[in-house]
Amino acid sequence: MITNDSADRRIEAWEELKTRVATCDRCELGLTRINVVFGQGAVKTPLVFVGEGPGADEDEQGQAFVGKAGQLLTKILSAGGISREEVFITNVVKCRPPNNRTPTTEEMMRCGDHLEAQLLLLRPRILVCLGATSAKWKLKTTEAISALRGRWFEWRGIEVFPMFHPSYLLRDESRRKGSPKDLTWQDVQTLKERLDRYGKERRS
Repeated sequence: MITNDSADRRIEAWEELKTRVATCDRCELGLTRINVVFGQGAVKTPLVFVGEGPGADEDEQGQAFVGKAGQLLTKILSAGGISREEVFITNVVKCRPPNNRTPTTEEMMRCGDHLEAQLLLLRPRILVCLGATSAKWKLKTTEAISALRGRWFEWRGIEVFPMFHPSYLLRDESRRKGSPKDLTWQDVQTLKERLDRYGKERRS
């Protein structure tokens, strides 16, 4: 049971974390960013999405997943009956890698405890890793995202569910059976079923 005092401490810790991340200079990404992208959404939520890193639109606006990939993510969630406003969305690294390149291992290591602190404070039941970089980093695996997606894993008591990154779906318009878009539709339905199960547990 969360008491008012512990809830207040979590709120205070969350605000302190936001300030710490906003002024982070642990790696060279801090030299080229416009804005730190902490992430946004509901802080009382069973569901957190983690992508790779901010793109140009995210860097400019300081918000996660607001470009074309983010707009597609919103549509995917909505189609699956999940409101974007009811989840929290962030990235492994909080600053944009130049030219939208994949973050280096060193950059993810230096930024990693920011994500760990977010998850510790958010306490989600489900963590969705969007794309290979996020999934491989969190699960410490070399398996391809095509092999990881649609499967359930566990990380520190949190269920982990890898999915294709929406930017990958933008590069493949096919909706044929077995295509990335078709598989993502299957995945979001699976995700919604698991989310609904947790909702029923809270009400019982």
